[in-house]
Amino acid sequence: MLTLLLLRHAKSNWDNPALADYDRPLAKRGRKAAPRMGAEIAALGLRPDIILCSSAARTRETLSLVLPELGSPPPETIYDDAIYMGAPSDMLSSLRGLGPRDPAPQTAMIVGHNPGMEELAEILVGGGDERSLELMDEKFPTCALAVFTFDAKGWADIAPGTGALTRFLTPAQLT
Repeated sequence: MLTLLLLRHAKSNWDNPALADYDRPLAKRGRKAAPRMGAEIAALGLRPDIILCSSAARTRETLSLVLPELGSPPPETIYDDAIYMGAPSDMLSSLRGLGPRDPAPQTAMIVGHNPGMEELAEILVGGGDERSLELMDEKFPTCALAVFTFDAKGWADIAPGTGALTRFLTPAQLT
């Protein structure tokens, strides 16, 4: 059984319109939400073995606030430009590329952006917890977390419609 966590970056700051999208930092609200979501991930026992993270500033900052909540040592992290505004197919390819590692990661997390994160979640879902499915169908807000399980031997076997959505959490649910 494999577990995938899809974490959308926390709320970003739009105060400087001259700043490139790639370089936007988190807003105060985002800096507050990210560690709370990290603590919830840890409380649920969902510590990833490996993390694929967009290389954009806001995803890197989100991850830097989540990681201390997950304990030591930190999971292996791969910063991947393909996740920055990447299509779901790009993110799925990155995930499938987790291939042969020793030990093989059983839990992976992707930290990325919309619309790609929401679209990837919609592509992967093949069933799951009804309430989580309803919540995810409404909106995939900043710092939201979708948790999928797959009855697969390796990440290369992950395919559209094969994931069971077990949880969908938003920062608003944690307050």
